[in-house]
Amino acid sequence: MSLIRILFLGDVVGEPGRKAVIEQLPLLKQSAGLDFCIVNGENAAGGKGITPRIAIDLLRAGAAVITTGDHVWDQQEIVDYFPTEPRLLRPLNYPEGTPGNGSVVLETAKGRIGVIQVQGRSFIQPPLENPFLAMEKEVARLREEGVTALVVDIHAETTSEKIAMGRMLDGKVSLVVGTHTHVQTADECIFPGGTGYLTDAGMCGPDESVLGRSIESVVWRFKSGMPTRFPIAKGPVRLCGVIVDVDSDTGRCRAIKRLSLLLPDEALQRHQD
Repeated sequence: MSLIRILFLGDVVGEPGRKAVIEQLPLLKQSAGLDFCIVNGENAAGGKGITPRIAIDLLRAGAAVITTGDHVWDQQEIVDYFPTEPRLLRPLNYPEGTPGNGSVVLETAKGRIGVIQVQGRSFIQPPLENPFLAMEKEVARLREEGVTALVVDIHAETTSEKIAMGRMLDGKVSLVVGTHTHVQTADECIFPGGTGYLTDAGMCGPDESVLGRSIESVVWRFKSGMPTRFPIAKGPVRLCGVIVDVDSDTGRCRAIKRLSLLLPDEALQRHQD
């Protein structure tokens, strides 16, 4: 049995988050013995969307695949970039003809690894095609092609939708991990069929914040009910995600561990200098 060690990092928020990921990813690959890294980058550009340049920077830093979510189209220039970069994913359940792809299979030294992105429908916009039906079809297609190591990013608001997706896919994929809420959950487990699961990976962004945004601006919005801007917060950054060991022969998850790494200001300052 050969094990593939896979890291999934939660939503990257703004400049602080992406600089931290770019700085730390090569170090994590070495210290944790990572074979494959996936990053959700949908909030990497000022907290909304991702640009081609940011995608390139994350890939160069060591991300094998970048997933997105409901903010995928917030930066206009990304639309034309999608057809040129198969390692950047948008949700699978967009209508046919939407730029880009919802899945990718990459060859690695330890075999083929597939990554699939899907977006939920409960309390999240825009309403897309049924994610459960889309995912069933795509997983079946990839397994027929002989891909056993499969990672699923479900970008969704509700815990029930994420858990239901994980249970439906138990025994069919290696890992189902949720994104979107920016709050890391503590329910990591391996389901009976061998699928690793975590309801939400959390975020890579400012720790002293409200979901990566300035505390004062968000509190003022809740108190006043008036619209305002939500600037990205400052201060130490926390990287959140999950690391799994996957059996390359069967695709079963053998170990799962949450990652929550608080970086001091000095580390990021050195990177900026």
